[in-house]
Amino acid sequence: MEHTDAAASPATAPAAGPVAGRAAPAACLDRAWPGEPFPLGATWDGEGTNFALWSSTASAVTVCLFDDAGRETRFPLDDVTYRVWHGYLPSVGPGQRYGFRVDGPRDPARGLLHNPAKLLADPYARALMGEFRDHRAVYGDNDEDSAPFVPRSVVTHDAFPWGDDHHPKIPWDDTVIYELHVRGFTRAHPRIPPELRGSYAGLAHPAALDYLRSLGATAVELMPIHHFVAEPDLQQRGMTNYWGYNTLGFFAPHEAYASARGNQVREFKAMVRALHAAGIEVILDVVYNHTAEGGPGGPWLSFRGIDNAAYYRLDDNDLSRYLDYTGCGNTFDPRLPFPLQLITDSLRYWITEMHVDGFRFDLAASLARSLHDVDKLSAFFDTIHQDPVISQAKLIAEPWDVGAGGYQLGEFPPLWTEWNGRYRDTVRQFWAHGDGGVRDLAYRLSGSSDLYADDGRAPYASINFITAHDGFTLRDLVSYENKHNDANGHGNTDGTNDNRSVNFGTEGDPAPAAARALRLRQARGLLTTLLLSTGVPMLLAGDERWRTQRGNNNAYVQDNETSWMAWEAPADDADASAAGAAAAEDLLALTRRLIELRRRSPVLRQRAFFVGRATPGGDGCKDLAWFHPDGRELHDGDWFDGSLRTLGMYLDGRGLRHRDRRGELIIDDSYLLVLHAGDDPVDFTVPGQPWAARYQVVIDTACPSGLPPADEPTIEAGAARVLVSRSALLLRVLRD
Repeated sequence: MEHTDAAASPATAPAAGPVAGRAAPAACLDRAWPGEPFPLGATWDGEGTNFALWSSTASAVTVCLFDDAGRETRFPLDDVTYRVWHGYLPSVGPGQRYGFRVDGPRDPARGLLHNPAKLLADPYARALMGEFRDHRAVYGDNDEDSAPFVPRSVVTHDAFPWGDDHHPKIPWDDTVIYELHVRGFTRAHPRIPPELRGSYAGLAHPAALDYLRSLGATAVELMPIHHFVAEPDLQQRGMTNYWGYNTLGFFAPHEAYASARGNQVREFKAMVRALHAAGIEVILDVVYNHTAEGGPGGPWLSFRGIDNAAYYRLDDNDLSRYLDYTGCGNTFDPRLPFPLQLITDSLRYWITEMHVDGFRFDLAASLARSLHDVDKLSAFFDTIHQDPVISQAKLIAEPWDVGAGGYQLGEFPPLWTEWNGRYRDTVRQFWAHGDGGVRDLAYRLSGSSDLYADDGRAPYASINFITAHDGFTLRDLVSYENKHNDANGHGNTDGTNDNRSVNFGTEGDPAPAAARALRLRQARGLLTTLLLSTGVPMLLAGDERWRTQRGNNNAYVQDNETSWMAWEAPADDADASAAGAAAAEDLLALTRRLIELRRRSPVLRQRAFFVGRATPGGDGCKDLAWFHPDGRELHDGDWFDGSLRTLGMYLDGRGLRHRDRRGELIIDDSYLLVLHAGDDPVDFTVPGQPWAARYQVVIDTACPSGLPPADEPTIEAGAARVLVSRSALLLRVLRD
């Protein structure tokens, strides 16, 4: 046993709640008992805590306990089993703050970076407390003690009253995903108490739940909530990491999102329970591809000092360097059993203990790389597929990384869905510039069979999105043609230049009334396209409320009104007038109407790909057909006409291959969706018999709310309907 004093700092300040601090039992214990090698991490058994840490290269491991005053007590772990260093400390229980010091070779040329002066976070910690503060002591080129400047791991135990909570298990074809930021979604909500805003508890508040329910979202995709820290360069510039793609703890909910310090585990669980009670699934955006330790010059926070060569992919030609497939300085390496086990243990923990329903894997291609290339037969895929718990969760891949051969859209195996980047790019291009014709658009509207049909997957393998946290919001997509990221501090060099956007003659706001009207109509067309496409739609929080980031397409450091959900228009908003507020309300009403229409109409959320053949009993009508503005089906030449900016998509509800729970075939209405991205009006001749006798207008984005007038007459088969510029029209087929 060894006593030291650490300087008081935010990392050692008192805490409250289920993971609050306690005094280290230095006076009653002089050494650790042997304990057990499993489970890894810190496990309380009611009388004491077992500590277990895996390292294949360490020569000594010490567990360090901290009391509320920052006093550190060290206990060497003298027992090693299967390269797991372990020990048991009686009387140590929930709330105890701790860390590890790991000794061993320090030889960068061999990829070995041990330094016992550095306090390291437990990779299996269920909670972390305190901030990482950039200081020379956190780097490995010196022997200064890093303890005052790094977070503490915390022993936890939470007998949470889940009651009858259960996974909603919403089928993929019924799913509507709403991507949001826990802090940003609630930070400015006027009906949420100020002390709960920006927290897990804020998202669980009835005001937030009522909004999500009224919108019709079936799942929230939370931007990273694994405990993360701000990068050193951001701290040096007085900024912070808002998005959270800089993970330190794969098991720990981010502490700063708790309304009460030290209450993050229980508060996260209560949030999940509340969302489930509202019928909403919880999907986590998880970052296993890299960690917060960055490149070779980064801080010693956890993995680097525990077993650098095992946890990270190193350059075989220079083991002091990392292979960086992520653009973040390092790449986590799940090829070895224990690093892979860390990922799968983390996933199981979030499913079984925290009750989450699925995961979106950031830069997922990097996790499946074997020697260098992405490998569909990798241990990562095999382990996920064979796991009886993880394989039943919703699995979403961001199917690319930044390395050579990393763009793997359409190449992930069954069980996986994918963020469909081609859907985003194609739909944006069609509506903004329309210079690519409609060939690729037709694939995206109908479920992207060219990407997903050849390996046994279904249309819902395609997560369709037009906007996401990374890039322009919907409003900015129709208001800016260039990024405006100066506030990020990179001289406007960060963020993509491939926005495929249009500003209608004026960059940003304020804009003339005619431009504002066109922008709103363009936005209504984009929303209609997204929510009526086959596949799983993902909506970016705030798009339905006309939220702007003022042209910033990479707002990862903007923890302010730039990124927060705008529940009330700011005073300097060019659209803050009564007319602008009404327009935003109309956009919200259209979004709700489209989601409800999708929910009620199985033909709009296909479980199987269309075949383009005549439906049984369908009078010769196909289950899917494509129409030219002159009323005929498209022929081969039309698909290669780059100037065609108008497309009709006919969906026959009699051709569904859906069956209800009793095996009965489901028959739905049939629809004609017409998209017109041209700058001038066009006459569109609706198909004649046998496709329909008449058509009823259901959605018309030429109208501010998308809802046609109550006295809108039906359209006779074969008649021409004028489409105003940049508009969408949904017609229900009437057969008599």
